[in-house]
Amino acid sequence: RRVLFRSGLPSRRPERVARGGLKRRPDTVPSTPPALPEPLVTKRPKRIVMVDDSVAYAETWRKDLEARYGEKVTFESYANPIQAIPVLGPGIDLLLLDLEMPVFDGRKLAALAAQRGVPCKRIVIVSAHDADELHALFSTETCLAVINKTEPRQQQAFLMILDSVVKR
Repeated sequence: RRVLFRSGLPSRRPERVARGGLKRRPDTVPSTPPALPEPLVTKRPKRIVMVDDSVAYAETWRKDLEARYGEKVTFESYANPIQAIPVLGPGIDLLLLDLEMPVFDGRKLAALAAQRGVPCKRIVIVSAHDADELHALFSTETCLAVINKTEPRQQQAFLMILDSVVKR
């Protein structure tokens, strides 16, 4: 009879034989290692929420994210910021906010999201304004980054942020 430790591995003690004698196990290494247990917690897809009044811009990012990450992310987009308010909360892995939208601008929505539990380091402001203007409007304590929608280098920086979020 084998004696197993809590880890599931056999003990190093010799086995007892029915007649009371001792039987030594051979010192050979098994050909296949024991299977590791399944992870107890499976990773959920990263939840990315975009609030932008440009439906075409949001749809472009939806396609790009699906092509780049597949099922590792879920993407929600809202053209109306008022409709996005109920979904703001701590379950968001990355929140993308357009600076200028009708009715509710990105600054107000970012403040509301922070009040509702979205960490500031998960909020990214996107706009067609120059990056210097955006940095003047938002400090590093209010959001993770400010991204210009049209500048290619800014888009590359944004992809690096997305890669980092998906890897977490």
